[in-house]
Amino acid sequence: MLREVMKYFGLDRSFEQAGYFEIAEQVALFKEVKTVIRQGGLIALSGMVGCGKTTALQRLMKELSVDKDIVVSRSLAVEKERVSLGTLIVALFCDLSPEKNPKLPSMAEQRERKLLSLIQKCRKPIALFVDEAHELDNKTLVKLKRLIELVRDNGGSLSVILAGHPKLTNDLRQPNLEEIGARAIVFTLEGIKGYQRDYIQWLLKDCAKDECLSEDLLSEEALQVFVQKLVTPLQIKYYLRLAFEEAYRLGAKPVTQEIAEMVIAASIDDLEPRLIRQGYNTKVLANLLNIKPNEVRSLLQGQLPSSRTQDLKEQMLRQGIPV
Repeated sequence: MLREVMKYFGLDRSFEQAGYFEIAEQVALFKEVKTVIRQGGLIALSGMVGCGKTTALQRLMKELSVDKDIVVSRSLAVEKERVSLGTLIVALFCDLSPEKNPKLPSMAEQRERKLLSLIQKCRKPIALFVDEAHELDNKTLVKLKRLIELVRDNGGSLSVILAGHPKLTNDLRQPNLEEIGARAIVFTLEGIKGYQRDYIQWLLKDCAKDECLSEDLLSEEALQVFVQKLVTPLQIKYYLRLAFEEAYRLGAKPVTQEIAEMVIAASIDDLEPRLIRQGYNTKVLANLLNIKPNEVRSLLQGQLPSSRTQDLKEQMLRQGIPV
């Protein structure tokens, strides 16, 4: 956010620099997840784009590190669609080995044996966190399951926490992934759903100077617009920033209902953005529906004949895709 805008509204910091907003449901969820991690296995944590998965994941890893009874590892690879079991094993070696630059055996058999030895020396459960896991290949998921079993058979405990969009949960429920999905424990991160008003008021208070009141920054009518139309922290921070910048340009304070309605995109709840928030982009949909990307784009833009549109939506529903 521009400095002039922050000064105009009396903000000490931008919305992106805000602290951590926690609700009772998330505290309870973390407690359950920690219990399952200590047992070992495959764990999926899913939530729509912008709901706070990455922030929650960082918070969870920090809490586990402070507790010190679980060794935390994390995959940092960015291109998740290219991540293989070997990539994830490298992450484990980097975080578990006492060496700064551990040398991995080139042969798979020797590599796995050395990893098992490292896990034994830790004498604690291991938790490997993988973000954006909805992009992982199915073969990688199968091999992860086998690695977890191998560690368990050797007397150790490995949990792999996969965090991703709702597509991840839906994929795990498909019959072709029964080998994995039936063994995975799935948690859904709802974010601030149902707490949008509390979140917005907390956000304004957290970022504003002590003498500023939330009603001096955002009118009740504007607040109601945001509560009704926005569902994630990402959306709220983004559109609040746009509203504050527009109000500054117009010389208005607090932000009015008209400004709130002006900045929120009219297409915010169209089919395409709703699907993308769940993890279904054009490429993914084309593969799932076995059609060309051009037809997917036509579907999303409402340019297909109604009969074809209905047929494709029925196919999506059968595969568990929300439309």
